[in-house]
Amino acid sequence: MKILATALAVSLFALSATPVLAAEKPLKSIGVSVGDLANPFFVAIGKGAEDAAKKINPNAKVTTLSTKYDLNTQVGQIENFIANKVDLILINAVDPKAIAPVLKKAHDAGIVVVAVDVGAEGADYTVMSDNVAAGANACEYISKKLNGKGNVVIVNGPPVTSVLDRVVGCKKVFAKSPGIKVLSDNQDAKGSRDGGMAVMQDLLTANPKIDAVFAINDPTAIGAELAIKQAKRTGIFITAVDGAPDAQVALKDAGSLLEGSSAQNPYAMANEGVKIGFALMNGKKPSSNVKLLPVPLITKQNVNSYGGWVKE
Repeated sequence: MKILATALAVSLFALSATPVLAAEKPLKSIGVSVGDLANPFFVAIGKGAEDAAKKINPNAKVTTLSTKYDLNTQVGQIENFIANKVDLILINAVDPKAIAPVLKKAHDAGIVVVAVDVGAEGADYTVMSDNVAAGANACEYISKKLNGKGNVVIVNGPPVTSVLDRVVGCKKVFAKSPGIKVLSDNQDAKGSRDGGMAVMQDLLTANPKIDAVFAINDPTAIGAELAIKQAKRTGIFITAVDGAPDAQVALKDAGSLLEGSSAQNPYAMANEGVKIGFALMNGKKPSSNVKLLPVPLITKQNVNSYGGWVKE
């Protein structure tokens, strides 16, 4: 009996010493807040997030909302996500610094926050394009085509990290060529087609000689092209950033002024954001806090081999 009791005690000790693996936290709901769903780029972000979520949990609910680039709207959206107790928030920050207080509320509520496309103060992780490289690639094309000499304009956009980085990358390239004169670099076209058209109209009026345009995204570039064609100005070409479906069409059109676009992949960006966010929910921390995605330059020469904003 004594031997049996000892064996039982050893067995019970072994059971109690066995580590109990914590159950994986389920992914039930995600809130996504983006700049403007009128832009296909942000529609692709929503789709990428939804597809990734459904792979993890087919019943996961994904809510994608448009801020129209308004900070108060975005703050309200995040507060609603917190009130609805979502598991994960993907945010395309309207204002990377001003969004910090409401992201702290999300963090305090135990919600993981992943920034996509642009940085956001207080986010747990960021997935974005290598925007400095995106600007550099597009402006390297301009510099080479102009043989390092000419008048250029940078049609700027909202003061978010992605846009700021693109302009930094572009200016670094232009700075290497003293013969390139940047006539304007601070006009905010709001990242939209209408804005690109309006800003470009003003730039054409103010500058009788423009050789090339760098637009911070494809909608801006297409708006700028409309303005140039309406003004019947010639000898101007455009590069941009996004690799959007509209840019693909333009690059295949011999009559289009758009000659290059550094391609992002918003679908992959959000897809990766959800995967990393789910890992963070379950205590798996990546080795770094930022993932930069490559941005190859798509031109009229290679556009036919470009797959577009494709899935994984």
